[in-house]
Amino acid sequence: MIEMHVASDKDLLGRQAAALGAQAIREAIARDGEASIVVATGASQFEMLSHLVKAEGIDWSKVTAFHLDEYVGLPETHPASFRRYLRLRFMAPLNDAPRFVPVDGEGDPQANAKALSGLIAGRRICVCFAGIGENCHLAFNDPPADFETEEPYIVVTLDEACRRQQFGEGWFPSFEAVPQQAISMSIRQIMKSELIVLSVSDTRKAEAAKAALEGPVSNLSPASILQTHPRTVLFIDPAAAVLLTRKG
Repeated sequence: MIEMHVASDKDLLGRQAAALGAQAIREAIARDGEASIVVATGASQFEMLSHLVKAEGIDWSKVTAFHLDEYVGLPETHPASFRRYLRLRFMAPLNDAPRFVPVDGEGDPQANAKALSGLIAGRRICVCFAGIGENCHLAFNDPPADFETEEPYIVVTLDEACRRQQFGEGWFPSFEAVPQQAISMSIRQIMKSELIVLSVSDTRKAEAAKAALEGPVSNLSPASILQTHPRTVLFIDPAAAVLLTRKG
């Protein structure tokens, strides 16, 4: 069952999500001398990242940060590039202290996915920060998502709903400009994270939140798989929670 906390506004949501994730990072460093984490992008992560980089008591030089996904064929200079997003909002405030393992969507996507898979294989991921899409995707695992592949990173084709969300959020000048493929962390790799911290806000995510928390576990609602994860904690605002029968 997904643990849920309703936050009154986005800043509180981000602060609470960051605090929980930061504690997991501190505990991992104390236990292992290092920590591997997964960081996400998109509008859902703005406030969380702004608080995470200010968290006290973390030696960021002992942290390796992987990230969830990147568009195929998009240069890092593009405003919609996720690795650009993370360099600006995560790495720069920390003076580039963590080791950052970017998902590079340029070049041969299959070769890049295989290389990333080799880098993350066998690592103990103490926390994965994530959101869910309007189509209930998790990372760029759009419905029907592959729940079976053991490959840590895969090349995926983005569905129309996903691409329209990216356009609607203002990342691209037109729908046609949104790439049709991406490299994504797979569902099974995400599920290997010891803690998954979800941040979900806005009315446009309400149907996806209901499907993820209260619907059947199905690859047609990819984030619903988190119902089977041993420790997923959701931070959600009232607008995104409006359709839920659960209130906490």
